Amino acid sequence: MNYVNAKQILPDELLAEIQQYIHGETLYIPKRNKERLKWGTATGSRHSLDERNEQIRSRFFDGAAIGELATAYCLSSETIKKIVYIRK
Repeated sequence: MNYVNAKQILPDELLAEIQQYIHGETLYIPKRNKERLKWGTATGSRHSLDERNEQIRSRFFDGAAIGELATAYCLSSETIKKIVYIRK
């Protein structure tokens, strides 16, 4: 996350208005909802987890037991159940 001095980018009137609520502290301004990426999209983590979960579902429906999958993927049995029983 990069920090920018508000004095360098905001109009004086807007800066004065914001200073009525907060001054001398760090203020986070989130992106607009349309500009936000879902978790893991930018790094590829989401894609990796989706592939892993699809492998788990496939192995489960081919007959692998919940406990076997939990051990193979280092996940709890409850997590495996969520992956195989919850539909997207």
